[in-house]
Amino acid sequence: MKKLMVCMLAMIFPVVWGTLAYSSEKPTMDGKSLFEQKCGLCHSLKKPESKRKTAKEWEKTVMQMKANGCPITDEQAQAIIQYLSQRYGK
Repeated sequence: MKKLMVCMLAMIFPVVWGTLAYSSEKPTMDGKSLFEQKCGLCHSLKKPESKRKTAKEWEKTVMQMKANGCPITDEQAQAIIQYLSQRYGK
């Protein structure tokens, strides 16, 4: 019985591990969720939502926040910029 359990685990483990590894390789970048989670750490979301800026202006703003310590990667910043530009663009 013990050998059967070890064999089953040996067969299941690579499948589960492979599925987890594959699903974590390319996480989807949801700009809205990232905006709410990351930008909301330091300030109210009402301020950015009340602005209308071009894509370049949003890029400047987001990258300035990143330089000031906002914990986002470059990829996350691009997703946030894209979201803001589409939702609150000029």
